[in-house]
Amino acid sequence: MVILTLLEPQQKTPLQEWHFENESVIRIGRSADNHVVLTDTLVSRHHLELRQISSGYDGGSWQVISKGTNGTFVNGVLVTQSPVPNDSLLQLARGGPILKFHIQQTRVQNRPTHSLSNCTHEGNSPNNLFCIHCGQPLTVLKTIRDYHVLRTLGQGGMGTTYLAWDETGKISGQPQLLVLKQMNADMAKIAKARELFEREANTLKSLHHPGIPKYYDFFEEGGKRYLAMELVHGQDLEKLILYKGPVTPSQAITWMIQTCDILDYLHSQEPPLIHRDIKPANLMVRNSNNGIVVLDFGAVKEIVGTAPGTRIGAEGYCAPEQERGQPLTQSDLYAIGPTLIYLLSGENPFKFYRQQGRSFRFDLTKVPTITPKLAEVINRVTQPLPRDRYQTARDLALALAACE
Repeated sequence: MVILTLLEPQQKTPLQEWHFENESVIRIGRSADNHVVLTDTLVSRHHLELRQISSGYDGGSWQVISKGTNGTFVNGVLVTQSPVPNDSLLQLARGGPILKFHIQQTRVQNRPTHSLSNCTHEGNSPNNLFCIHCGQPLTVLKTIRDYHVLRTLGQGGMGTTYLAWDETGKISGQPQLLVLKQMNADMAKIAKARELFEREANTLKSLHHPGIPKYYDFFEEGGKRYLAMELVHGQDLEKLILYKGPVTPSQAITWMIQTCDILDYLHSQEPPLIHRDIKPANLMVRNSNNGIVVLDFGAVKEIVGTAPGTRIGAEGYCAPEQERGQPLTQSDLYAIGPTLIYLLSGENPFKFYRQQGRSFRFDLTKVPTITPKLAEVINRVTQPLPRDRYQTARDLALALAACE
């Protein structure tokens, strides 16, 4: 039996329930001819279909097919066609009504199942990850431990990042997509590279914040090291600005206040953690809630002494003391300044970096969308000496909030 429950959007308390015992297709939308009728302006007349793709004592497997103009989200992820795990939350359009999808198992002595393992996968879109008929991955490039690699997300000097499928539910008890980062064998021979890769795994394992990807697994296989972590659905700020252009001051400030909240969490650890690589490419906006997620924790450093370390940081975003290999928590805050410049100008902040007196500073007069009040905050947070900047992420967040 499938039970759909309409939830109150804030508290997620039940408002209405629908029970389906024998249906293999459940239609949901605004039109009166749907099985579930939702009279919301964001909902299309025939917004989505839930289709049973295999049967069994446990309710079988189900798939959602979105037909709505404003999109359908499964557990916060925008989908067109997607498997629907038990107890998923379906949202009809961003800001639209939320339904909980629950399969109630049938208690029987004999448990007949219907297998679609011989499915031909016909009729699938080239962009589909999973078959609309059997719910299985359309293409598995290779299998690493328990993870099926579906696509290559990126390749760099350190290794390769994959989109992977945890079919056995090893991570959370139910199948899910995740990111699998592979460190290639050549880099694994370099002590510093091994240190950075393991540091990212150990750091993520110890942190729990909605603005930081969840750690899942870390292992070695065939001479290569792997880190399994949460798949964040969204776009990083570098690409977002590159494709869509500068954003409004209000949006840029909101994102940087969220970034400050994550930095405050990092800096509050014992000992404090410095990210050391805050920049637009490492700040991702979640599709589900427009919230910031900080990526790439390979450069994270604990404050345990004052001895100079390795110089890590992106040109234009790196504080002077970090250039010298002596980062502080205020070095992370410094990077917020040039990030704001990029968000509001669409240009590399280094373009605005020039000598003023005895030091180099950002010339904000060429960015008309930066108000005098915001310019004051950027000027202070990018002071050459750490003691002249905001001392905590919380102080910076308050100053930014006053600019909205």
